[in-house]
Amino acid sequence: MTLQELREKSMKLPLSPGVYIMKNKDDHIIYIGKAKALKNRVSQYFGSDKSHPEKVRRMVQNVDHFDYILCSSEFEALVLECSLIKQHQPKYNILLKDDKGYSYIRISKEPWPRISFEMQKKDDNADYLGPFMSAWYAKNAVDEAQKIFRLPSCSKQFPRDIGKGRPCLNYHINQCSAPCAGKISRDQYCKSVRDAVEFLKTGGADSVRLMTEKMNAAAENLEFELAAKLRDRINAVRRITEKQQVVAANIPEQDCIALMSEGDDCCFAVLRFENGRLYDKEDFLIKDIGADADLSSLRREFISQYYSMRRKIPPVVTIDGDVENEELLSDWLSEKLGKKVHFHHPKKGEQMRILEMSRKNAAERLAQSHGHLGHELSALDELKTLLGLSKLPEFIESYDISNLAGTENVAGMVVFRNGRPYKDSYRRFRIKSFVGQDDYASMNEVLTRRFEEYFKNKDSGEGFGRLPDLILLDGGKGQVSAVRPVLEQFGLDIPLFGMVKDGSHRTRAITDEGREISITSKRKAFTLVSTIQDEVHRFAIGYHRTARKNKALRSTLTGIRGIGTERAKALLTTFKTIKRIKEADVEELMNVKGMTRPAAEAVYQYYRTHGSDNTD
Repeated sequence: MTLQELREKSMKLPLSPGVYIMKNKDDHIIYIGKAKALKNRVSQYFGSDKSHPEKVRRMVQNVDHFDYILCSSEFEALVLECSLIKQHQPKYNILLKDDKGYSYIRISKEPWPRISFEMQKKDDNADYLGPFMSAWYAKNAVDEAQKIFRLPSCSKQFPRDIGKGRPCLNYHINQCSAPCAGKISRDQYCKSVRDAVEFLKTGGADSVRLMTEKMNAAAENLEFELAAKLRDRINAVRRITEKQQVVAANIPEQDCIALMSEGDDCCFAVLRFENGRLYDKEDFLIKDIGADADLSSLRREFISQYYSMRRKIPPVVTIDGDVENEELLSDWLSEKLGKKVHFHHPKKGEQMRILEMSRKNAAERLAQSHGHLGHELSALDELKTLLGLSKLPEFIESYDISNLAGTENVAGMVVFRNGRPYKDSYRRFRIKSFVGQDDYASMNEVLTRRFEEYFKNKDSGEGFGRLPDLILLDGGKGQVSAVRPVLEQFGLDIPLFGMVKDGSHRTRAITDEGREISITSKRKAFTLVSTIQDEVHRFAIGYHRTARKNKALRSTLTGIRGIGTERAKALLTTFKTIKRIKEADVEELMNVKGMTRPAAEAVYQYYRTHGSDNTD
């Protein structure tokens, strides 16, 4: 069907709840959605595409025909949508892979037993704990047990490798008993393994209680060495437990979901809590959502598909932003659980700290997929939230003016890409429109010239041909007011802020024309903005010093007949100072690259005539 035919067909749909099924010319399902009113929702796809995100435009281009199923309510449509997406996995819906296989903890049966994490239970006569639904939990449990009970995590085999080497670092940091170096007997080692298995079976609290009883009994029997070992194990268990409970949730059972997006990709991270303890962590990298994707719709689609794959549903889902059809999703989850499920949007306190931890995990996973670091992405996200930006500022341009009492008036432009200096795009400007000191007029000129270059080069999409996502000026409200008319003149809608320093020349706040935004409490954003401000100041003042040096060069050497810029640079490179050039004879001057005898004689005669000038 043509787009016109698709629109005509969609206009004949009823104003009833239902599910629509988009298909391509091969009759393959490429998208499934639900609607409160089918006619209104489906007809939107085949009208003007100006308001559509890029992903929707691509989907519509591939639609050949569509089917629909009427439902008695929007709730029934949501349930059917979830079921059909799970069955067909359409290309343009979020595709979540359900990789929740069972995992196990293996205890080998050998003279020196080993504890390990395994994805499958093998027929090898070993003992197994499990199955565990969370591989993340099983891996962490093994790691905890090995550290607490000082069991080896290396690949050495015992007794084969006993006495064949020195203890590794783990022994020296008290995380391994070093059976490889004979530091522990077999009986003691097997006892540690049995204690570790008991810890894995009973959990931290019961393990601490039992070890405390044994420690007290040992102390009463004057077995102080054994009591000390048990005390150290108890402390180790408590340290590990505290590490796991980075935030102790007041709600005994909840999931925490955070979304991080960058460019055309995004990542959802899910932290799952039970009894105030983090017991599972998952992240889902989703490609090609489009930089202009509707995040509230994205959250709805993710939540509906995620809980279609999970049997365990918590009574509370903490989420980091708006969710399309939130009330409807809450009703659906409540029906699946058998009791009320509600969404929580924290703004501060303990729950907000849980959410930040989830966002950090999402940022790290997304950053790894793009080849940079999670803390850089977290800083950009914090800055986005602080300034109320519509998207992550992938490209940040920053400007600073530098002069000395109005002389050699120059400006520097630095670019940060994904939180890192992008030096290929750094630019320098010499102020041309006036002489003297006027930082506001200088900033206006520089930004005017920058955006004139944009319209000349925008087809390239590189360098000046690319617009920034954020502009930061080194200065306060005055600089922002001087540049705002430039953006209006060119019809550009780019977030613009100034970076304000305190009396000690350190970054204090960000400002627009009407308010100051403190950033000192936002550690990641503060570090990023401070780095940008220091970098643009360094770059601008470096260019200013070069300009002054070149001016001094022009006023002395280049004033001599036969000496241009290149010969002046060559003379200074060889002799280092004007004083040494003055002291050189004609033959020494001629030995400099590019010098001729007439030029050397001109320099020699000049400094014999102007001997008292320029002796630095």
